[in-house]
Amino acid sequence: MTSGTPSTNSSQAITLEQPSLEDAREAIANGIEREALVTIFGRCAVDYEGRASSTLEAGDRHVMLKPDGATLVHTDEGQQPVNWQPPGCEHDVFCDAADDDGERALVLESVRSTPDERLRVRFQRILQVSTFSGSDENDLALSGSEEDLRRRILEDPDLLEAGFTPLATERDTPAGAIDIYGEDAAGRTVVVELKRRRVGPDAVSQLRRYVDALGRDLHADASVRGILVAPSVTDRADRLLADHGLEFVSLEPIGE
Repeated sequence: MTSGTPSTNSSQAITLEQPSLEDAREAIANGIEREALVTIFGRCAVDYEGRASSTLEAGDRHVMLKPDGATLVHTDEGQQPVNWQPPGCEHDVFCDAADDDGERALVLESVRSTPDERLRVRFQRILQVSTFSGSDENDLALSGSEEDLRRRILEDPDLLEAGFTPLATERDTPAGAIDIYGEDAAGRTVVVELKRRRVGPDAVSQLRRYVDALGRDLHADASVRGILVAPSVTDRADRLLADHGLEFVSLEPIGE
């Protein structure tokens, strides 16, 4: 395909391959203006400023801008974005001035005011830009969801272990919201992470982040247990649970 030439398979999808920075900027700006889903793949660096700060040096990444204001930055590994902004942000795109070496870059910014946060993605090279206009009026219908697991444990805490007392759901931590927060029979804090299907190392890492974050929030001598609840785990996940002193309870969602 000719560099920078758009291809369309319908009036709702436009793709540019290896576009110039200015052509990419125009396509992205047009997509944002008409409230399309915009995706960009190329070599970029990512900076975040807000409740904390972070920097990702240059790498090949896939960036998605959603019309509701969400931004997702993905690498070629894992299911979670390496950085993101929630719905409600304002998207902007521009080409910056040339640096000392005469190199220019395309810059994407995703900004929200409450709280004050800014995600900036600076592309050195763009391999593809696509914009998609469409709609999806249907909600996902799940049979056997994480909510089913939550309900089962709240209604019968002994399914987790004898003496467990749920105290809260979706408790916020700096690492995210804990599915179920509670205490065991000995009064120790328990973090419960729920998964509806067989899980691997990513789920263990997520649980560990919650345990570590909650441990920092509580007093120094607090004991925090982490329990992963799912139908099953992979062998690697099982080893990681043991390495990090975390636990696993096998439980199926209702309806599975």
